[in-house]
Amino acid sequence: MSTVQEAVSNPFALMMDPDAIFAALARSERLPRLHSRICRPLDKAPAARADVVESAAFDEAVDAVDEPEF
Repeated sequence: MSTVQEAVSNPFALMMDPDAIFAALARSERLPRLHSRICRPLDKAPAARADVVESAAFDEAVDAVDEPEF
């Protein structure tokens, strides 16, 4: 088994030779073609849309109604 196959089959081996991993990343042809998106969880939430606010108000009104007991 080659060292590359050995490293792939044992993820802990990747930690032992990070320079080889960085070199493999630099040689990769497929990696730059991947679509990526940067997510920042501490960003502000998007502004509430009017339809969401209306449906939330409707939900609260429905929840406030007493249900008859049978």
